[in-house]
Formats: sequence, structure tokens, C-alpha cells
Amino acid sequence: MIKTVRTALVGVLAAALIPLAMPSAAAEQPSTPGADFGRPLQPIDGFGFSEAFQRADLMRGAGGLTPEHRREVLDLLLNRRTGAGLSILRLGIGSSSDEVYDHMKSIQPTDPGGPDAPPRYEWDGKDGGQVWLAKEAKRYGVQRFYADAWSAPGYMKTNGTDANGGTLKPEWRRAYADYLVQYAKFYRQEGIRITDLGFTNEPDLATSYASMQFTPKEAAETVKAVGPAVRRAGIGLVCCDAAGWDQQAEYSAAIEADPQASRYVGVHTGHPYVTPSDQPLPTARRTWMSEWSPNGTTWNEAWDDENQAGARSASVEGGGGRRAGGYDGLAVAEAIHTTLADAGASAYVYWFGASVGATRGLIQLDGADYRASKRLWALAAYSRFVRPGAVRVAASAGAAAADGVKVTAFRNRDGGRVLEILNTGREAVRTDFGVGGGRGVGDVYRTDETHSLSRVGRAVVRGGALDVELPPRALTTVVLP
Repeated sequence: MIKTVRTALVGVLAAALIPLAMPSAAAEQPSTPGADFGRPLQPIDGFGFSEAFQRADLMRGAGGLTPEHRREVLDLLLNRRTGAGLSILRLGIGSSSDEVYDHMKSIQPTDPGGPDAPPRYEWDGKDGGQVWLAKEAKRYGVQRFYADAWSAPGYMKTNGTDANGGTLKPEWRRAYADYLVQYAKFYRQEGIRITDLGFTNEPDLATSYASMQFTPKEAAETVKAVGPAVRRAGIGLVCCDAAGWDQQAEYSAAIEADPQASRYVGVHTGHPYVTPSDQPLPTARRTWMSEWSPNGTTWNEAWDDENQAGARSASVEGGGGRRAGGYDGLAVAEAIHTTLADAGASAYVYWFGASVGATRGLIQLDGADYRASKRLWALAAYSRFVRPGAVRVAASAGAAAADGVKVTAFRNRDGGRVLEILNTGREAVRTDFGVGGGRGVGDVYRTDETHSLSRVGRAVVRGGALDVELPPRALTTVVLP
């Protein structure tokens, strides 16, 4: 049965764009189905992924992937026409003294003789395959490269190792800042400009792999030590990639409470492993969901496996244990929606694009071959069409929300409009969406158990209304001129 919902249309503001502010306006949505493309909310910086902890080396072929399949995997992640067109690459800044699998080697693996000694940097031009991947990403058009450190080298820390928590010794803060900037300089010499840099990852946790802890107050103090060097290098400083979104709110609040620290942090970053990204962080700066992949103990490439999407539980995947539930494509699509609509985030950066074994990555590398999951296409539905520089605009499912329909809408720099309509219910819904603009024709794409961002028809706008059918448990993407 198809449930039909029809209500009044939403008009489009004719006024010029208002200045973009902290997206507390996310709750101010139209009450009727549609999108108001003249009401901008937060800017969109992009969608991305990471291949830290030597996953880039696996993608390059260290695990046996053939050159032909390597290109296909790159296309799936980065090609705007046939793949996801991801636009942010998150790089892992190494801290280990060795480069065994699942470690990231430091550019200064041994103590140079103290924080005031001349540094002794080492650069192999590979960085666990990440240099190769960054160059490939640049060829596909990626311009946003976010480098983040899970830990400082052990000799800079209170526990003497880059693993198992510990914190940065205060006397090493300035040398650590120089260390981070040098990492970016090495990439610049390889032709890659690091645009965003972070000095900590999940500072609220101590883990058996690379990790370094800061309290919110300590993080703010470190920002003041690291910020000047990063700014002089022409790089944006981000902080703090806490493991939970509520936990990140504490770090953001501490930074905003310190006028000197707040002036250096341009982007506040958090993860939704411990608590979900479902409300704005306490800052007027841009916010990114900078790492997440869902829970699971086996490889699952389904769109809808009947598990509870978004359920929170515990799980671990090597090189940065992942803690969150529901790991089918529908769960990922709903998580993206919530992060953009409720948290007002400007970027969504998935964890591994490709990995091995029981990965919750987008793609499973299996020797010479690979397999793509529906998680890839859930992310691709957004990333292919919602481009860097877009803005999210006010949108509402109206009465259809009661049937499980959720909607976000975006306007790209070129004026193109995108509707992402997720029907989480178990019945098809047919409704009018007000989109303004009189008449027009666009395209409709579907992602569900049998479609992978497949074009399924034309979107025809008449009298500013789009008549659209929403299959159950499916993501419908409407692209309009």
C-alpha cells in the first residue's frame, strides 16, 4: 500500500542570502513537506574517509589487490560520476617507532635529546601509503586534507610510549607543535597541501594502540601552544576528535571559554562512538563529524539487515576501535541525516574507506579482489551530489514524518538543489514536496537493497511542487537544477 500525504507548499525566500551562523536554526524547519532553498543553515565542507594505520598501503596493493581492482576501488571512493566522489581525506600522523602492520611510524621515532634539542626528522615519502593515496585523491579533485595525530611519540609523553594513553609533557608542547607542522611540510614537498591539522584524537580515551589523553582544560592549554605555529604555517587548527559527541561538547566549551584558545580553533571535531552526534556543539565555529563506523563483528554489505539502526553498543576494529551499533547501509544513511540535520555538522568523515577482514569499512579488501557494501552507497548518495561549498537549507517532511520520512536539502554553489529523503518506515509514501521555482526537471536516484544510487526516473516540478514516491526502507535522492 502507498500512503499519500499532500499539504500546502513551502515558498522560497526572494531575499539575498543571510549570513551563515551556528546552526541552532536547524530546529526551525518548515511545517509542511518541502525545502526552502532561500533559508540557509550550515555550510557544507564535504564528506570524507580515512586510510590511516597502513590501510592506504593495503589499497595500493600490499595485501594483493590487483592494479585493475585498485583503480576500481579508487573510483568507488573518489569518482564523482560513478562512485562516491568523496572530498575530504583524513590522514593519520604517525607516532610509533616501528612500522609493523597497524602502526603509523613517526617522522621522529627517537628522542632528539630533549624538547630544546635540534630535531632529527625522517621522511620516507610513503607514510604508510598515505602519500600515494593523497596524490590519487588530488587527481580526483580532492582539496581538503585533514592530518590528525592519535598520539605524540612516546618520549614526549608522561607514560613513555605512544600507546595506552598518557599525556603530553608540558615542556614538549612547543616541540610537538613544530613536529606537527613539519609533517605538513613533508606533504607539501610531495605536492599535497594539508589544509586542516589536529594534535589529538579521542583524548577522552586510553587505548592499547596509539592514544594520548587530555582533559578539556589541558586541551585548551595545548591549543594555545600549538595554535601559533600551525597558523604561521597557513594551516587550519581543529580540535579535539573526542570519542563521543557529548564529550566533545565539553572540549568545545573549554576552548570557547578561553579567548586565546578559541581564536586558534577553526573547526571543532567529534566522534559519535560513545554518544551520538544529534545536537549542535557549543561553538559558533564549524563542526565536523570526523570519524565513525558502525558496530559489528562480521563483514556485512546489506542495506537493511533488520537490526536496530543507530543502536549503541561496543565493538573493536584494529587501529582505532570502533564503538557503535547497527552496521547496514540504512543505519549509515540515518546517522548521516542525524549528524547533518540535528547536530548541524558541516562535514561527515567516515572511518575506513577500505579495510580487511570483519571490517565495517565501506569496502572490504580481499586479497586480489574487493567487495563494496551498501554503506558506501549510503554515503555516496550525499557526497556525490552535495559538494563542498554547498549549504544545507531548511526542509521538512511535514506529516510524512509520522510515517518515518526524514529529509535534508542542500543548495550547491552552482545553484543546483539536492533533496535527500529517507523513508525508514515499512510502507511506501507518496507526497508533494514544495521546492519553489515554478517548473523544472531533474533526476531521481534510489539506494536500497536492490539499488545502489541508481537513477530510477525524472523529477518533474510543476507549480513549485515535486510529486515523489518514497519506497519503504529506502533513500531517495532528488537532484534539481
